[in-house]
Amino acid sequence: MTFMTSFASLGIHEPILRALEDYGYREPTTIQEKAIPAGIQGRDVLGSAQTGTGKTCAFGVPILQQLSERKGPKAVRALILTPTRELAIQIDDNLHAYGKNLPLTEAVIFGGVGQAPQVERLKKGVDVLTATPGRLLDLCNQKLLDLSQVEIFVLDEADRMLDMGFIHDVRKVIALLPKQKQTMFFSATLPPEILDLVDSLLHDPVKVAAAPVSSPVEVIRQEVCLVDRNNKTSLLVQILQEEQVKNALVFTRTKHGADKVARDLTRRGVSAAAIHGNKSQTARQESLRRFKAGELQVLVATDIAARGLDIEELSHVFNYNLSEVPETYIHRIGRTGRAGRGGTAISFCDYGEMPLLRDIERLLKKPVPRRQHDFPMEVFEAPKKDAKGRVINADDDEARQAARQRNAQRKAEKKAKEAKEPAVKLTAPPAKSPKAPPAAPPAPKAKPTRRPMPHGKQDLRNLQAFLDAQPDPDETPVSPIHRDPLDGEVIMDATARLLSAKPVYHYYDPAKAQEGRRQEGKRKGRGKARDKGPKEAAPAKATVLPPEKKPARRREPPKKGAPTPVQRTSQRLTRGGKGRIPPKPSLPQSRQKDSTEQKSLMKPFYIDHD
Repeated sequence: MTFMTSFASLGIHEPILRALEDYGYREPTTIQEKAIPAGIQGRDVLGSAQTGTGKTCAFGVPILQQLSERKGPKAVRALILTPTRELAIQIDDNLHAYGKNLPLTEAVIFGGVGQAPQVERLKKGVDVLTATPGRLLDLCNQKLLDLSQVEIFVLDEADRMLDMGFIHDVRKVIALLPKQKQTMFFSATLPPEILDLVDSLLHDPVKVAAAPVSSPVEVIRQEVCLVDRNNKTSLLVQILQEEQVKNALVFTRTKHGADKVARDLTRRGVSAAAIHGNKSQTARQESLRRFKAGELQVLVATDIAARGLDIEELSHVFNYNLSEVPETYIHRIGRTGRAGRGGTAISFCDYGEMPLLRDIERLLKKPVPRRQHDFPMEVFEAPKKDAKGRVINADDDEARQAARQRNAQRKAEKKAKEAKEPAVKLTAPPAKSPKAPPAAPPAPKAKPTRRPMPHGKQDLRNLQAFLDAQPDPDETPVSPIHRDPLDGEVIMDATARLLSAKPVYHYYDPAKAQEGRRQEGKRKGRGKARDKGPKEAAPAKATVLPPEKKPARRREPPKKGAPTPVQRTSQRLTRGGKGRIPPKPSLPQSRQKDSTEQKSLMKPFYIDHD
């Protein structure tokens, strides 16, 4: 069967067939042969196949053919969601190669880089969009991306995307898509715990399984080395030298571990670099480029690189730390043995990782062969546990300590920088001149003689100075203010205050004022009785009760805003009078009247010289 006959029998159009031939595809794989016809018909597809068997072509060809057959709006018509940036870039490159003969446009968006170039690309119009969940939701929230015209939705690596770390983002993306669409899920593993969730999102899907679920590639040679944790790096260097490894991908448990292994390999003469989530996208792409170009012998990565890395002719994969999820082991070793080529996967296992090795062997349904080496396991101590009974992983504990040290170092550097350079600089202080030697103490100054002051302001603390300041009566004419107080018409101020008459303050008394008004009215004839006829008999006198039997007089509380008795009396007096009675002058309660505020007891007298 020739190439054109094989792919042509699947119903693929001529432009795509020519592009696949140029890309190097000769015969379709099992997953491609089963998934492409169903995808072209518009059916929902659930595909499960081993890593490296061509799943990207299995959903990429149906997307390109369906969009090229029918015209649609200039908007995103097909969306492919992936878990990692590397896988998104790889899928976009493959789609561009498959559809180079079609008038369709592709684009890829992911986080870790600036969004401005990606937004400009979307504004020009995109038919097929490959994206990671974070950046996709971010652009949708900013109203920079519209997914209402999507016709085909593909979820690649569904087992990773639908686990507890990505299920919420997946549900948010699905809520933004139209209900009527074609959905295709592809993954290397489909654990039973997520199959129910997948079935609820697909409608009458065509289930395609090119191999048993979670089965590794048979062509990969698998081995495990039982070694202590401290000897793993030495054993790795020994195997790289013994087998003359051309390129190797090493997986670690933590980001800190990846950096540490890369540094240790570099110190021992092995060219290595690390890629993980803390690295920028530019640094990760540069390290991956150097590794593919042969400039690096070893690429150390975390599980983020276990999905989506497509490295041709990768000879070895090393599991420096075993993964806690057995299915992740399948993805790791699947980076080698691509497209039917052979490969080697070697795992390192210390005593604390023995339970993880048993889980992997239970998934594989066979034991992993042991490899003999020069660093056999010698430490058989049970792993430590925390207060809640959980096993404390040494690599995780080391990563946490390193993170605390980095944070403490950043804080110390920040404090040192703030102490060296203040946050707010106003002006530079003037340069200080060198200190001069201390001068001799000055001689004590003589106290100046007090100058005489005008009369009334002399310093009475010095009586002799006061007397000397008085003018001589024989030489200077006597001023009136220096005469004897009784010798003339002028009296000193203090005596005048004492002897002078003071004004009389008339204090206001409402009762006396009313009585005065009544007497004034009688005097002017206003109080004469008018003739109103015969006088009536006087009423009988009321019975006066003894004091002990008088009822208690009830005093009603004053109403709010009602005037007081004094105010009512003042109003009655001033209502018809000529003017208002002046208020009673108030004095401080704690102050007593002095002699000047009382009525004068003496009349002022003046000495008459005549």
